[in-house]
This record gives sequence, C-alpha cells and structure tokens, in this order.
Amino acid sequence: MSADQGPRGGPSARRIWIVLLLALACAAVLLTALPDDREGGDACQARTVSSWTADDKVTGAFARYGDDTARADDWTGGDGTHSVRLPDGRLLWLFSDTFLGQVHAPPNPVGQPHTWRDATAPMVRNSGVVMSRSGTLERTLPAPLFADPAPQQWRWPVAAKVEPRSPGSSEDVVRVLLWTRANGTGPWIYGVPTATEVATLSLPDLRVEGIVKVSDQQSVRDLDKRVLYGTTTVDDGDWTYVFGGNDGKAVSRPASHAYVARVPKGRLAEPGAWRYWDGGDWTESGKPRAVLGDGERKGVGSAFTVGRVKGTYVLFTMAAGTEGLTNVTSYWACSPTGPWHGPAKGFAPPLPKDGAADQDTAAYNPQAHPALSGNGRLLLSYDVNWLDAAPASAAANVSRNVSLYRPRFVSVRLATAQ
Repeated sequence: MSADQGPRGGPSARRIWIVLLLALACAAVLLTALPDDREGGDACQARTVSSWTADDKVTGAFARYGDDTARADDWTGGDGTHSVRLPDGRLLWLFSDTFLGQVHAPPNPVGQPHTWRDATAPMVRNSGVVMSRSGTLERTLPAPLFADPAPQQWRWPVAAKVEPRSPGSSEDVVRVLLWTRANGTGPWIYGVPTATEVATLSLPDLRVEGIVKVSDQQSVRDLDKRVLYGTTTVDDGDWTYVFGGNDGKAVSRPASHAYVARVPKGRLAEPGAWRYWDGGDWTESGKPRAVLGDGERKGVGSAFTVGRVKGTYVLFTMAAGTEGLTNVTSYWACSPTGPWHGPAKGFAPPLPKDGAADQDTAAYNPQAHPALSGNGRLLLSYDVNWLDAAPASAAANVSRNVSLYRPRFVSVRLATAQ
C-alpha cells in the first residue's frame, strides 16, 4: 500500500488536511459576510432598561416656551416629537399636530389653576422649533413647515438627519422623513396612510427646498397592509436603516408590525436607492415583511424608536393592549432585521396631574434623542394627550390646560439583561 493512500484506497492524511483547511477558509469567508454585530468592538448583548428618571430640564424648557403669554404666533403644544442636531450646534425639533397662537395665564375660564388657550387657537399639521446650543428654545419656524400635498391630505414629520446634499458633497442639508395621510373614517380616524416622503431643508436657514415621494402606498388596497417608513433611523456602517410600521388602526389588532428599509448613507432623498426587507433579502420592490409583531402580545405602536447601544439594537414602544396607554416597553436584537427579543418589563413615565381627571390622559410615541443623550443614559420623549372619542371634546380639554398636550422626557439607563 502506497504511503500516499489510506486504507482501501481512501484519501491520504494530507488530502484530509487540505479538505479541512479549505472548509475552514470557506467558513471564514461566510462569517465575514454576515452582519457585523459589533460597534467599537462590543458584542451584541441582551439589553433592557435598568432605571429611569424624569428629565425636568428639557420638559421644563418646553413648558416655559409654550407658557410664554407674550408671544402670539408660536408653538404652544404639539405631539410627534423628533429632534436632530444641526452642524452649528442648534437642535431642530419637529412636531406633528401643533397648536399655535397665544396662551393666557391662570385661572382658566372654569376657574382651574391652568394656563390655557382660546378654543379658536389655530392648529396646524406640523411645525418646527429651534433650540439654541445652550438648550434654550428660541423660535418657531413659519408653520406649517410642510404644506399639505392635496386637499384633505397632510404631512406629519418623523425622523430627520443631516447628510451631504449629494454623495461626496461638502454642503450639508437636513433630510426630514414625512408621513402623508388622508382623511379617514372608522378605525382610521387619525388618517389613512398614503405615502412616505423625504423633504430637504437648506442650512443654516432651514428653508424647505423640495419634497420627493419614496414609497407610495395608495395602490395597496388593504389599508392594514400599508407601511409608512421613518418613525426612526439608525446609521450602521455604510447604511441608514429606516424603520416603519403598518399603523395598527384596525380595532381588532392591539399591536402593529414593524418593518425596515435601508438606504446607502447620504441618499435618503433618492427613491431608487431604497431597499426593503422582504424576509430574506433587501429588494427594490415586492412585498415587505415585518421584522417584529404578532398582532397581539408582541408588536409596536404606530410610532416607536430604535437606537444602537454598542453592538445591540434597542427598540422602545408603548406596550400592547391597554397597557399601551401608560407603559413603555423595549425589545433588543443583534440586527435591524431581527430576531427581536422581548417585550421586556416596561415602565410607566409620569403623566401630568389634572385633578380627578388624571385617568383621562395617556402617553404615546416614545422617541430617542441621541443629541441630548450621553454618560450611559438615553433621553426619551413621550407625548401626552387627552383620551376622548370625540375630537372636539379632546381639543377643548387640552386647551383648558395647555400642559396636557406637550412632550415630556425621561432619562433611561440600559443594562445587560440577566
């Protein structure tokens, strides 16, 4: 038997080693092709909220600005709170439905000790407020900042980021993701989702230069399956991941589904650069597939937020079911496409005190503000509104006490889950 042969003419030991080495090399190539779960060398780990405290500094800044009775045409309350740090250090705050006009010192017309606004105070569908580098709210941009696309339709701004005007350009602009909605009935009392758009704002004057549509949903006949993107964005490597949801307005579904798209960094305003996760690949067209949500216990609210903490993606949303009126919960994953683990044990941020009617207020739309986070803590905002099936009654209640329709803030600390 030759020294180069194994028993019964099988491969030699040297050939076995060659095969093993080739297998190891292939495995190494495959591993490098997988999504990198590290940032700064930190591995992905299960993370959850270990503690939280109310942040009176930022909450107070909006209270003082909104309560200023000397101003007659600025922001006095709003929801849909998002923020983006500008290159010169200022912070741009973006809001959806916004009350403008003047407020009046207490007591209100029914004798309560609340700052209040007239029932005739104007409300617009979106607004922008500029905060100085020192944290002082300075001015409200001309509102609405984004004009209605058509009669009976409007735009709500969601996530925003600063990026080059075009790839490689030295000039920066602000890209603002917009949700376009149309008047609706039944479970869609807050509007039928129609499209995701991207607006471009010039710097430093924050003038709207143009708006492009990146995802038109009007051809999707089943309203429950329409997806709007932009509730939050996360940069990772060469990509900007854009999260969205199917809104969950159907009364039979207590939790919405989360979806994700990705765009090469710096190309948010290019519809052709967007790719959507379909469950197995990033595709230009086709049916997107949810990355989180079972329609019942697991899922997201119509607006949620995602951040990257070292190597881990962390998602914050209101809890499913009736707890979603008061409790913020979280999920974690090693990749934007999941699998997402959770929900973790939630926490109930404080709601404004309004005497015997405290039970009629609710929290919603938790959003992360990285520009105001640091030292191991993440700043989250949450919006507050009055619970009432009749819009006119809800508006009356948030006008008799203007503090009921403003963002509040908490500082959360994350820890490795046990």
